[in-house]
Amino acid sequence: MEKVFDTLQDFMTFSKGVTYLIMAITLIVLPLFWKFVTGRDEKKRTF
Repeated sequence: MEKVFDTLQDFMTFSKGVTYLIMAITLIVLPLFWKFVTGRDEKKRTF
């Protein structure tokens, strides 16, 4: 079996990068999902 990480620094850098990718995906998907959910509401009539 191969070693994936040689040092703690390698592991921490990899973990930090994965965390940033997850946060970026969340920041992109959350507004799109919110627009999808609220876009189906009926428009209120204003007189």
